[in-house]
Amino acid sequence: MVKSKVLVVGGTGYIGKRIVKASLAAGHTTYVLQRPEIGLDIDKLQMLLSFKEQGARLVEASFSDHRSLVEAVKEVDVVICTMSGVHFRSHNILLQLKLVEAIKEAGNIKRFLPSEFGMDPALMGDAIEPGRVTFDEKMEVRKAIEEAHIPYTYISANCFAGYFVGNLSQLGTLVPPKDKVCLYGDGNVKVVYMDEDDVATYTIKSIDDPKTMNKTVYLRPPENIMTQRELIAKWENLKGTQLEKISISEQDFLSSMKEMDYAGQVGVGHFYHIFYEGCLTNFEIGQNAEEASALYPEVCYTRMDEYLKRFLN
Repeated sequence: MVKSKVLVVGGTGYIGKRIVKASLAAGHTTYVLQRPEIGLDIDKLQMLLSFKEQGARLVEASFSDHRSLVEAVKEVDVVICTMSGVHFRSHNILLQLKLVEAIKEAGNIKRFLPSEFGMDPALMGDAIEPGRVTFDEKMEVRKAIEEAHIPYTYISANCFAGYFVGNLSQLGTLVPPKDKVCLYGDGNVKVVYMDEDDVATYTIKSIDDPKTMNKTVYLRPPENIMTQRELIAKWENLKGTQLEKISISEQDFLSSMKEMDYAGQVGVGHFYHIFYEGCLTNFEIGQNAEEASALYPEVCYTRMDEYLKRFLN
């Protein structure tokens, strides 16, 4: 089967750079959008040039220039957007509506993967404010995609290990606590943790797969479904020590939002849905969805005890 040509939008971002790497590794002709808006951001420019050295092709286009987006899209078969949707970095979800318009006009795209890669927004209709804005905006983009009859795949990648595993799922830090750890409730709600490179690998495998056409693909590999307590136990076993565990009630956790800025409130809301409601695992995968590790058992995904070893002294 001929491999699709891929355009990555947001290729210098946290997930985007991994998507570019996975696409190249899988043998796809890979284009990366180069936006003139990067201005003097030397880190982004150097990353783009490094992609070029690895075999990627840079294509210039701007979200403020519809024609340039259309021409960029015409170069490829598949578009993957990885623009940030988190408020503590940059929040650009609705900018994708311009990309949808370009894809619609170009008329050649076999698959579009919008920027999702987290909780399934279709299941978050009852999400609390202000964090629900993320899900509402992703659903607005989905509506535009489906009304334009653009073939799609939605990727629900759950909890990125970089933000949820090394810190044992603690807010406000990225490294393991030394003495005490906060538990959300009893810490026994099932969560899904994913190595970001595995997210990229599964994503690229899905783009030419007819079984994932117009479906949501959930990344829920069995050995990475665990409770916060189980994650902490893995760290304690590796470290050979015990942490003091402090349980935070649901009410106290939500009350903590009052003292936070907007981005912090969004984060607390998302943590609440994950660790108190169990929104990543409290449902069965339906008919219009697939589970990545079942589709692609050949992928040797990273287990979380292996991931945690990088934090050992």
